[in-house]
Amino acid sequence: MPKRLSRMRTASLLLGLGILSSVAWASDTSNCHVKAADFAGWKAHDLFNRWVHVIIVPKLGGRVMQVRFGDHDYLFVNPKYEGQYIPPAEAAKTNHWINYGGDKLWPLPEGANDGAHWPGPISDVLDDGEYAFRIVTEGAVCRVRLEGTVDAATGLQYSREISIDGSSPKISFHAEMKNGIDHPIRWSMQSVTQYDTADAQDRKRYNHNFWAFAPINRQSAFIDGYYVRAGLADDPSFTVEGGLFDLHWLYLENEVWLDSDAGWIGVVDDSSQFGMIEEFHFTRTAEYPGHASVIFYKNGAALELDSNGMPQMRSGDPDHAPYYMEAELNSPMVALRPGESYEFDTCWFPVRASRNLKSVGVSGTVESVLSASIENGQLQLSGQFGVFFAGTLSAHLFDQHGAERTVALRQVDPLQLLHLTETIAVTSRPVRVDLHVEDADGKDLGTLASSELASAGKGMRD
Repeated sequence: MPKRLSRMRTASLLLGLGILSSVAWASDTSNCHVKAADFAGWKAHDLFNRWVHVIIVPKLGGRVMQVRFGDHDYLFVNPKYEGQYIPPAEAAKTNHWINYGGDKLWPLPEGANDGAHWPGPISDVLDDGEYAFRIVTEGAVCRVRLEGTVDAATGLQYSREISIDGSSPKISFHAEMKNGIDHPIRWSMQSVTQYDTADAQDRKRYNHNFWAFAPINRQSAFIDGYYVRAGLADDPSFTVEGGLFDLHWLYLENEVWLDSDAGWIGVVDDSSQFGMIEEFHFTRTAEYPGHASVIFYKNGAALELDSNGMPQMRSGDPDHAPYYMEAELNSPMVALRPGESYEFDTCWFPVRASRNLKSVGVSGTVESVLSASIENGQLQLSGQFGVFFAGTLSAHLFDQHGAERTVALRQVDPLQLLHLTETIAVTSRPVRVDLHVEDADGKDLGTLASSELASAGKGMRD
């Protein structure tokens, strides 16, 4: 098996091949760009701005093979297949799935090959057929389109548009599944993202500080708010605290389903304090496959019985079961008549984050809640946050009559965790403080955090 590229070697390779070409565009901070490139031996396209690179390999099922934010790589790239392409027809002869890694689209439900279930993961035109690639727009907004061919077994044809702009590291996905055959079909569409969970310092070991999060549905169809579909039911990876499902990645194969309704999941490498927030729209009245809007799959060792009925470990070797975790977002089940299509929109926010991630707002994440108190005419603010956008952090102070005062605090950037410790002189007592992020033009990008203050009548000192 080819040796896994180290982060340093990968960075050198990308720089030499022009993938890190934002260096050459450092003075052009308002735009984004699309550039043909070579990635690990594959012909690729680099969609980039000053924060993020999105590396796309159309030949591999339209995969996003890597996302780089600053100097951090998120996605698993299988060293076994670097630079290779095995057409689905060839892979089908071996009855073996070719897992290149990266991010792709799959159908649900999975199961027996009976026309209503996808017998995956398998190598077919959906998973790793060649997708047509074209640039839709470039400049202020960069959008590319990937379009696959019709899969005769499922009747599905996939396409998706991936876009960024020059103002933030936000990555938007507009996916479409179309009925390409002559009779009705019914499927869910799933985005499947394989995150790299190897230790960056020693890739023979797994990252012991890798986490994933999703809010629990308070009206969940599952007793514990989640359902372990495969693997140990009492997997020590899983806990629920404060309404949040926490997954601490361990090298045990497992698949867990959630009917999370909050519209976001978080994936965090606490070693480097880089995270990814994936957002989606949850439709309460819709039917989801197996009730699940979110699935996490941990690759790893598994217990099974041998031919004599004795327990043994399967896939305990990272050369055969590499270190990665899948984060999967599911669309509702959709019935499609011939020629009809369904659209599924998601977006990613690369962000600085830690295992203390608590919640996600419109302009960033909360690591420790906003604390606000008044003493001797000074409003003291503290908290820790990740921001999705560069700009100015401001405090909006509201009194008991709703009057608002705005105070600019500091400049913020997505590549920096925000450790907030600020003091503001006040002449009248606010009852609420909201933190907002504004862009360079003064446009309000939304609330980052809020805190209520007790009124003077409740015993707080002025």
